[in-house]
Amino acid sequence: MRWRTFPLHPETPEEGQLLQDMFRTSAEKIEAMMAHLRATATELGLPFGNRTRTYNSRLAQEIGLWAEDQGKGDAFHMAAFRAYFETGRNLAKIPVLLDLAESVGLSKMEAEAILTDRTYRKNVDRDWADSRFKGITAVPTFVMGQHKVVGAQPYDALVNLVTINGARQKEKP
Repeated sequence: MRWRTFPLHPETPEEGQLLQDMFRTSAEKIEAMMAHLRATATELGLPFGNRTRTYNSRLAQEIGLWAEDQGKGDAFHMAAFRAYFETGRNLAKIPVLLDLAESVGLSKMEAEAILTDRTYRKNVDRDWADSRFKGITAVPTFVMGQHKVVGAQPYDALVNLVTINGARQKEKP
């Protein structure tokens, strides 16, 4: 599996935006949506706190690709997931990203240089263009061959995806 970045609300300002404003709906509808997401997260064993805002994840995507190149991609992505969905931290803020990088064993100084120089900007641009080309409109989306599974789906949906693309279960020794 390879992580790809995706332009999820790239227009969101650095200070973030209230979910109610972003979706142009009532607080009650946002709470219902969040309750549904919370229930799904609980069912999947994922952390999910009480979020009221969304934040721009562009810089997190850039540092995430660097983390992958350093062999710490999965750890960084999970740390960013927890920071965003469980504790509501603003992933558009460089100090937050530096703390996350350091928390998974990456050099804070190198991470700061990566963010300051925007070293991975073109890599993220390439992923975003690829997602538009493939018609991806939501996260997560799992792509194999010409098939894709969109959204948080049951395990069986992923098994079906890999099976229709020729994967076979290993036989037990």
